[in-house]
Amino acid sequence: MARAFIFVLDSFGIGGSADAALYGDEGANTFGHIAQACAAGRADRDRLRTGPLQLPNMLSLGLARAAEIASGLRVDNAHMLRESCFYGAAQEVSRGKDTPSGHWEIAGLPALFDWGYFSDTIPAFPAALTEAMIREGNVPGILANRHAPGIEAIENFGEKHIRTGMPICYTSVDSVLQVAAHEDYFGLERLYDFCKVVRRLCDPLHIGRVIARPFVGEAKGAFKRTPNRKDYAVPPPEPTLLDRLAEAGSHVFAIGKIGDIFAHRGISEVRKAPNNMAMFDIALDAIDDAREGDLVFANFVDFDTEFGHQRDVAGYAAALEAFDQRVPEALAKLKTGDLFILSADHGNDPTWRGTDHTRERIPIIGVASGMAGGDIGLRSTYSDIGETVAAHLGIAPGRHGASFHTKIGDHA
Repeated sequence: MARAFIFVLDSFGIGGSADAALYGDEGANTFGHIAQACAAGRADRDRLRTGPLQLPNMLSLGLARAAEIASGLRVDNAHMLRESCFYGAAQEVSRGKDTPSGHWEIAGLPALFDWGYFSDTIPAFPAALTEAMIREGNVPGILANRHAPGIEAIENFGEKHIRTGMPICYTSVDSVLQVAAHEDYFGLERLYDFCKVVRRLCDPLHIGRVIARPFVGEAKGAFKRTPNRKDYAVPPPEPTLLDRLAEAGSHVFAIGKIGDIFAHRGISEVRKAPNNMAMFDIALDAIDDAREGDLVFANFVDFDTEFGHQRDVAGYAAALEAFDQRVPEALAKLKTGDLFILSADHGNDPTWRGTDHTRERIPIIGVASGMAGGDIGLRSTYSDIGETVAAHLGIAPGRHGASFHTKIGDHA
């Protein structure tokens, strides 16, 4: 039986990117710096977590060895490697350090073009775009219009948004325009409709994503974002692994925001949940439902949105430990011939300056059940993940990347 499962720990970089200096991120290392902070007692939080970072299951899949391959940083690893595990790291060739670029490249399509970005000024958006958003989106105006972390933008402008009906529009160093609005006072469907207008208006500017960020609450200090986020992404410019699998008749399960990232192209079924642990539950269900030739592609976004961007080291560490505890549940569901990969899409070092993503290499760890494992080394592109899945599931190779399938054994 040949099935494949890719679980993306959103933002779980492992440092060492060869071009990090171009992005102001030389030395950033999400995993390494979290592990160091935990070991030094700087990530202890009463009733949340204490002590060294405990990731026995991912370490048994080769996480520490992958980290050393990526950056040379040695993380204490007293755990025996699991039979049939493989481990390595990958360098991103796509431009930028955002979610679509990372996921598209994982799916065999590097983003080798320049995204559009908004200037770090106030206002951040061109006047023509702002005027069109107001006019065509049928709103009385917009709030924020600047670079800002999402929680901060909602806290600072949420009360005025409720009073005026103006959506909160903000951006970051990524190619993104985010729109926050209250689910009750503004309306969830109205927010989605407004974002569809903004998506169309942003197309000529080559903006990667427009993101709807609904929230609830009555006053500053009580506002809370809801799970009803929706990403409106530019469609990939070429077929990805998902398109190729769909054409071959395979079923592609998109867990979390995967469907939105790929503009729902090549997706057979979307399943969503409000947080990492609930996402793990539905990912396990998808493993049960997957048949020969199918792919389950899951994104666990909390690492990025709740902890990386918030520069919450203890929270990130606790989330990693909670995720790690559940890895055996997924491994127990694997059948002979299955391919299971844990990876990431970029970094978001919670010890780093600012609040944005960090340019880092990513881990490639996992198991090829019933097959030989081993060191797959440093891969020159994330696309090697997608090409490995393609080879494993028996479809023709794409134009980018190379499979490491032969290094972990041939199930045929």
